[in-house]
Amino acid sequence: MSSIRKTTVLITGCTPGGIGHSLATEFHRRGCHVIATARNPEILKELETQGFSIAQLDVTDQASVDACKMDTERLTGGKLDILVNNAGRPHVIPILDGDMDDIQKTYDVNVFGPMRTVKAFIPLLIKARGLIVNISSTSSQVPYLFGGIYSSTKGAIDTWSRALRLELEPFNVRVMVAMTGTVKSNFASGPHRPLPKDSLYMPVKDKFEWRLTFSQKHGTFATDQYAKAFVDNALKGEGWFGGLIAGSPFWFWCGGLTTKVWLLTLLPRVVMERIFSVYWGMGEMKRRIEEAARKRVD
Repeated sequence: MSSIRKTTVLITGCTPGGIGHSLATEFHRRGCHVIATARNPEILKELETQGFSIAQLDVTDQASVDACKMDTERLTGGKLDILVNNAGRPHVIPILDGDMDDIQKTYDVNVFGPMRTVKAFIPLLIKARGLIVNISSTSSQVPYLFGGIYSSTKGAIDTWSRALRLELEPFNVRVMVAMTGTVKSNFASGPHRPLPKDSLYMPVKDKFEWRLTFSQKHGTFATDQYAKAFVDNALKGEGWFGGLIAGSPFWFWCGGLTTKVWLLTLLPRVVMERIFSVYWGMGEMKRRIEEAARKRVD
């Protein structure tokens, strides 16, 4: 029998049809021991028949996170090489129309969820000199029309990851942030939040409805193509000179529109915001909203 230990990978949010499921499949194809998780593990039974380990994990529930950590410790002998914080919640709605309870639920999944998993799994990651991969979005870098709530959760992940990377240096645990562009998945498939009847944006409701599925219709990457590039980079290892050479990158940019967004980040923010104002058609939106307001007065 071979005594070589397989690279162990735990991925949150592996629902079929999503990025997490594709990542799990690709890591498994590379010979890793993959622990695929979901709030309802029954939907992962097909993966289990293929040799995956599956586990229940709700990143918003501390008891669930703790139980998953104990299961993982048993399955891996106490070491976890890679933790992928993929579980996420979409949120497309004008900022002014956001419901605070709904917003808090999105932050609980997208921000506090990764914080919970990292805190719980860090002993296993330290033993393995492991890697944490936080799934972010290129939308965290640009003004994303009607996506400010979601984008702000990913902006929080970006900033948290930078500090986390520094604080984990003494323990030889690395942090990679996946700046994800448009990728084919079921993430934007709904159900969608409807525009409230009293919304200030009702005169441009068609623009809002167009935005709901933007990520699936603009430069969208194939999910398996994204997964292959992601896994290539995650498995590079520690590299040399603190990971600056040949190791897993601190920032991994991949997906539709990522090159364009990266180039825009090199511009002064005021210039970038003007460019996006034109891109989103804010001039036309302003005209239509003002016309609707005049008609109500008349």
